This record gives sequence, structure tokens and C-alpha cells, in this order.
Amino acid sequence: MSKELSVVVWAKEGCHYCGEVKQYLEEKGIKYKTVDVTHHDERRDILEIKYGVRHVPVVEIGQGDLYEGVTKVGIEHIEAVLEKINKTSILK
Repeated sequence: MSKELSVVVWAKEGCHYCGEVKQYLEEKGIKYKTVDVTHHDERRDILEIKYGVRHVPVVEIGQGDLYEGVTKVGIEHIEAVLEKINKTSILK
């Protein structure tokens, strides 16, 4: 399995928190893909099925066989998952 970090940001136009998440990732040099849910309720349906939420931002972070979706607003939640993934990568 690939050990490359995979990050997907589910976001919408005009979302202040979404912008903060993207800015944080850019400042840390972390590449990410964006799934824009603006005018796409079917994409929100996917979030509801996967995580039980329809709000954004949702950040999916994965590496190797470890994968986690961050549904809580706040950079500290993203940092916690990134730290957990880094610790797991070091132990392998």
C-alpha cells in the first residue's frame, strides 16, 4: 500500500471554515483534493452516509491502511489526526 498522505477536503463556496482548512494545509505543504458540494446535494448525501453529517468542511485523511474523516470544525482536530498518522507511520 502507498504510504503517501491522501487528503480530501469537502467544502463549499463562501465557507469561511473551509478556507481556513485549505490555508492551514497549504501552509503545512500538505497536498489535498477538494470536493465542492456547492449546488451538489448528492455530494452532501455521500457525507451523510459516510459520517452522518451534511455540513462542511469534512476532511478525509489517509495513509496506507489508516484512514479517518474529520467532521468537527477546528484545525486542532485535523492536527490530531495528522499526528496520529505520523506516529503510526514511524512505528511501522
